[in-house]
Amino acid sequence: MVDALGVAVVGFGWMGRVHSQAYARLPHHYPGLALRPRLITVAEEVPGRADEAAERFGFASATRDWREVGADPRVQAVSITAPNFLHREIGVAMAEAGKHIWIEKPVGLTAEDARAVADAVAEAGVQATVGFNYRNAPAVEAARDLIASGGIGAVTHVRIRLFSDYAAHPNGALTWRYERERGGSGVLGDLASHGADLARFLLGDIASLTADTAIFVPERARPSGATAGHALASGGEPGPVENEDYVSCLLRFTSGARGVLEACRVSVGEQNNYGFEVHGTEGAVFWDFRRMNELGVSRGTSYQDQPVSTVYVGPGAGEFAAFQPGAANAMGYDDLKVIEAYRFVRSIAEGRPYGTTLTDAVHSAAVLDAMARSAQRGSWVDVDRS
Repeated sequence: MVDALGVAVVGFGWMGRVHSQAYARLPHHYPGLALRPRLITVAEEVPGRADEAAERFGFASATRDWREVGADPRVQAVSITAPNFLHREIGVAMAEAGKHIWIEKPVGLTAEDARAVADAVAEAGVQATVGFNYRNAPAVEAARDLIASGGIGAVTHVRIRLFSDYAAHPNGALTWRYERERGGSGVLGDLASHGADLARFLLGDIASLTADTAIFVPERARPSGATAGHALASGGEPGPVENEDYVSCLLRFTSGARGVLEACRVSVGEQNNYGFEVHGTEGAVFWDFRRMNELGVSRGTSYQDQPVSTVYVGPGAGEFAAFQPGAANAMGYDDLKVIEAYRFVRSIAEGRPYGTTLTDAVHSAAVLDAMARSAQRGSWVDVDRS
């Protein structure tokens, strides 16, 4: 018999919709899962948005006050997809209320925020999953296995890129994302957080780094009303962009490997150009999110003029078999969030963590904090891995 798991979603922008859809798809892809999510309530402070979400996605109820979710006995698990500045408050409150949490990265504005949520989760004895979805790609998991097995020799260096144009338009609305108080960092928390997580997932801990940041669109128009996503707001009162559009960073791993991480939210001509290139003493492995189910792999002992082969991942890689029957059948972004939801619900069912944890979030946030310190000081800094 499959038991019901009452779930709530707090914050219903685009990511709230993605989480809701992922819960609904779980029985289709994972019919053997011991718990089946039931959409209980959705919380969103923008007038009318929660009611619309309830009607569209089938939540039993809706509220504008997220605090009601913590007091709702029907709810056992909560997706936290609200803006960054609310992550700590909501995450701690839900854990203290005994709710399991699936929280989006970067889990607050600083490593201190992430640690506070992690501590609350540990104290409450609940399960938690963090939204670092790119590590869930079967090709990324296959790359990690290849690296760990020594398939490309000892890793020497990696390059990780995350380029997007979502903030490239000069008329992009001055939302919370561009404010220090509510958004914290800019592209650091939004894209570089994924890069920091991928770096550690593939190669292990980062020991030290040096970073540089820049703001390329210094002023934007304030929106006249509620916004979702990356809306335009031409003609509104202008205000300053307070956090970075761009970061470049040199990395030193505890293994001795070196790395480059670069991220930008205003890259004209780039749409979700995310990926990595990992080089070793006997080969290399390459991944591009836009060709999510492929790997470029070079292996052998030719060293010079060694060819690169395209490998299409299949049912033997990660969770691929839950979605497609054979290699080269495409998976997409939303599938990665279904995998994330599966690992979250499985963690609850079995009482132990699967997938990305708050420990991973704390490590990523510590790297981001180090990047910010380095950019401010103009020097190499150590990463706090405590």
